[in-house]
Amino acid sequence: MEVNGKSQEMENNGIMQQMELISNHAERSNEIRMKIQSDIDSFNVLYSECSKYTQRVQNAKIQRMNSSSVLPEIECKLIQEKELHERQLKAKSLSLNNSICVYINKLNEITNLISPVQNYIIDNSLIQWKRQQQLAGNGYKYMKDIDVIQTWCEKLCDLIWITRSQIKEANRFSMNLSRYFELPPSCEIINTLLNMTTQYLSSLVTSTFVITTQPPQVLKTNTRFLAEVRLLIGGKLNIHKTSPVVKVSIVNEAQVNQIIRRNKPCGESCGELLNCIGKMEYHPVRRHFSTNFRSMQLKKIKRTEKKGTDSVMDEKFSILFSSTFCIGNELQVEVWNLSLPVVVIVHGNQDPHAWATVIWDNAFAKLGRIPFNVPDKVPWRNVAETINMKFSAATGRGLSEDSLTFLAEKALRKQNVDFNHMIISWSQFCKEPLPQRSFTFWDWFYSVMKLTKEHLKGPWTDGAIMGFIKKSDAEEMLTRYATGTFLLRFSDSELGGLTVAWTASNDVFSLQPFSAKDLSIRNLADRLLDLPYITKLYPNIDKDLAFGKYYTQSSNNSVPVTNNGYVKPLLVTHVPGWSGPSTNGQGTNSYPNTLQNHLFHENSLGNYSTNETSVYSEPENNMTTFGNYSLEMDFSSSLNDMSQLDGAFF
Repeated sequence: MEVNGKSQEMENNGIMQQMELISNHAERSNEIRMKIQSDIDSFNVLYSECSKYTQRVQNAKIQRMNSSSVLPEIECKLIQEKELHERQLKAKSLSLNNSICVYINKLNEITNLISPVQNYIIDNSLIQWKRQQQLAGNGYKYMKDIDVIQTWCEKLCDLIWITRSQIKEANRFSMNLSRYFELPPSCEIINTLLNMTTQYLSSLVTSTFVITTQPPQVLKTNTRFLAEVRLLIGGKLNIHKTSPVVKVSIVNEAQVNQIIRRNKPCGESCGELLNCIGKMEYHPVRRHFSTNFRSMQLKKIKRTEKKGTDSVMDEKFSILFSSTFCIGNELQVEVWNLSLPVVVIVHGNQDPHAWATVIWDNAFAKLGRIPFNVPDKVPWRNVAETINMKFSAATGRGLSEDSLTFLAEKALRKQNVDFNHMIISWSQFCKEPLPQRSFTFWDWFYSVMKLTKEHLKGPWTDGAIMGFIKKSDAEEMLTRYATGTFLLRFSDSELGGLTVAWTASNDVFSLQPFSAKDLSIRNLADRLLDLPYITKLYPNIDKDLAFGKYYTQSSNNSVPVTNNGYVKPLLVTHVPGWSGPSTNGQGTNSYPNTLQNHLFHENSLGNYSTNETSVYSEPENNMTTFGNYSLEMDFSSSLNDMSQLDGAFF
C-alpha cells in the first residue's frame, strides 16, 4: 500500500500522458468537426443551387408543353446544369458521409480511451486514497496527495465535457443530413456514445464528492468536532457558481446498508446534530470547492438493541454528507458520501474500547464489504503491524521485534512459539481479561500508549525506555551488570504504570509503578534524578546523559515563596533506607533545591506525607518492589519546627 514519492511521480506522469493522448485525439476530432461543418455549409449552398435548377427545368418543360416559346437548346442546357449540380451534390454527400463516419469513429475511440483512465482514477486512485485515509486513523503516514488526484479529475472532466459536446454535434449533423441522404450505419451509435459520456460525467461528479477531513472516529456527545467535504471538480462546469447546500446526518449500520443498496440517501438521522448544514464555497487560489463544518456537535444518539456481549462501544455509525445541484441546464446530480465508521461515546472512560473497535475496523475492513463487517479472527502478524503503526504515530517511535514478541505472548497467552502463523480473535484482543487480571490486552496496551504519548514521549523516542519486558527478563538482564544499573519497564499488574528496576548487591529491585498522575506532578527525569543510587541506564549509559535534557531547571536553591506568602513545597521521590552519592553535580545532597535543615523523608505514619501513592510490594523471585514520595520540606512531628521557617504560612 505504501506509495513513495518516486512511484507517485511515475503514476502521475502515466495518467497525464494518457490524458494528453486523449486531448490530442479530441483536437483532431474537433478539426474533423469543423471540416464537416464547412462541408455542410457548402452542401447546403449546393443543394440550394441544385433545387433552383430542378425548378427551372420543370418550369421550362411546362412552358414547352403550353407553348413553343422555350427553345429545346435552352431546356437541354438547364438539364445539363441540373445534372452537373446533382453530381456535385452526390459527391459532396459521399464526402460528408465519409467524414461523419470518420468523426463518429474518432469519438468512439476517444470514449473508449476515457473509460480506462476514469476507471483508474475513480476505482484505483480514489479508492486507494480513501483506504489510506482510513489507515491514517491507525497512524498510516504515506497518503496519496488528494490535490494531485483533483488535478487529474479536473483534466478528465474537461475531456469528457469536450467529447460529450462533440458527440452532441455529431447528433445534430446526422439529424440535419438525414433529410437529404441515407447516413452510414456508424451514426446508430451516436446515442450510445452520448449516454456513455453522460454516465462518465455523472459518475465523475458523484465519485469526487469526498470527505477530506474525517469526523473523529471516536465521537463524544456534546463535544464539538470538525469535518470538511470537497467536490474535486467543483471548479469546472460552473458548478461553483451555484453554491450547493450540504446537509449532514448520522446513520446507523442498517441505514448505511440501505443507502448503499439504493445508491441514494434515505431514512432519518438516528441522532441529533447541531450546525449540520453548510454551503459549498470556491477558493480560487487553492482551487478548492468545499464546505468546512467547524462546530458540529452530536447532542443525542439512538442506539440499536444490544445482543449477547455487545456493548455500546461495539456499535458503529457513519456521518452522511449529501447535496444536490445542476450541471448547466441539463443534468441534476445528487451527491453523497459516508464517513469512516464512528463509535459514539458519552464518557471518557469508554475511550479504550471505542478505539479498539475503530482500530480493528480501520485495519481489517475489506474493500466492497457489507458495512460494517470485519473478520472476527485475523493473523497476529497483521495485528502486530497495526498496533506498531498506532504506537509509532502516537509516541514517535515504533516497537522493536522484542517488544512485539512480548505483546504477542501477552495477547495470545502463549510463550516460546512462532507467533507469525498464529491467529488472534477479537475477544482475545479486547474482550477477555488477561490471566489473573481484571483488564484486557487492549486495555493494557492502550493505557501504556496513552502514558507514553502524554508523559514519556521524549525518553521513549530517544530509546531510553525499554518498556515491553517481563520482570523475570529484566531481573536476568540487570543481575549481570554493576550496582546502580537500571531500566524502565511498563508494569504488568497496573494499567498505565512505569516502573524503575535496578540492581544493587546482586539483587534486583523495582519501584512501585509511576502512574500518569504521578508523572504529571513530577516528570520522569526529575524522579530519576531524585534517586542517587541509580546511575547507569541499561546497559551502560550515564543517567544524566540519557535524561539530563529533561531535568527541570532549578533556581539556585532559593526557597520558592509564592505571592501570597506561602512556601511552595517540592515533591521528590524517596525510598526509605536508600541513599547514595549525588548525581547532580551540586554537592553531596541527594535532593537539590531544598531547605538544607528541613529535610524529611517519609518513613512512618506519624509524619506528614503526600497521598501521591502508597507503599507497594510485589516480590517476584528476589525482586522487591517498593517506593514512596515525600514533600521536600521537614514538617517534623512538632508544630514548633514551623517557627524555623521564619514567616512562612501553612
